[in-house]
Amino acid sequence: MQFDSKANERKKLSGEKTLDVIILAAGYATRLYPLTLTRPKPLLDVEGKPIIEYIIERLPREADQIYIVVNEKFYADFLRWFDSYVSDFKKKIKFVNDCSEDENDKLGAIGDLNFVLSRESVQGDILVVAGDNLFTDDLGDFYRTAIVKSEPFLAVYDVGDIEWVKRLSSVSVDDSGRVTFFEEKPLNPKSTLVSTALYYYPKEVVPLVKKYLDEGGSPDQPGRFVEWLYKKKPVYTWRFKKWYDIGTKETLAAAEEYFSSRGRE
Repeated sequence: MQFDSKANERKKLSGEKTLDVIILAAGYATRLYPLTLTRPKPLLDVEGKPIIEYIIERLPREADQIYIVVNEKFYADFLRWFDSYVSDFKKKIKFVNDCSEDENDKLGAIGDLNFVLSRESVQGDILVVAGDNLFTDDLGDFYRTAIVKSEPFLAVYDVGDIEWVKRLSSVSVDDSGRVTFFEEKPLNPKSTLVSTALYYYPKEVVPLVKKYLDEGGSPDQPGRFVEWLYKKKPVYTWRFKKWYDIGTKETLAAAEEYFSSRGRE
């Protein structure tokens, strides 16, 4: 594996700003069975390319290190993919195995995030993205917008369907884009704006992940942390132009059609 942390270590020692990216890819995607019985969701192809490659190629150029947290069941699959993967980001990638083998012993999305933060002694700013997100935007724009305020940011998207929001996270914002309401899996959504499992947390906020868990917060669903956080400090939003949550066969098919049509343009 080609992971190289020397440049990042030099930045830390000099006190420069650092950005670690954490891609959450340790889930078991049971809603997509049988597609994901023998293949992890981030490695499913969309228009001939694994989902995770779409994510990596849109990461900010400022990223110093990229941690991909995976489970034991699919660890070897990710390593086989990585062997043939070609990218300028490749030398920055490191896999972190959470050692879970099935749904019964998984750590959950926030549990996995905390696992990486602790094991790798992450001390700088972080960008967290779920490995089943598909989008067309450059995440450099997201990052550079966020660091201007130096406050937590999350990417949102208007799905235009109240019923669809019930499966996701309902978000309300004020005129400045600050979160005024956030609820995971709402029974009565207040809007069609949803969180997309893309987050920026400045280094001062990173220790709060452990505090949230120590207080008994759910380790599942990364939005649960935001639901807790926005009541304690400002959290702002940035809007995706086009986004898909690859949670069902229907959304996978819709993403395939969309990216296929882009190739025909």
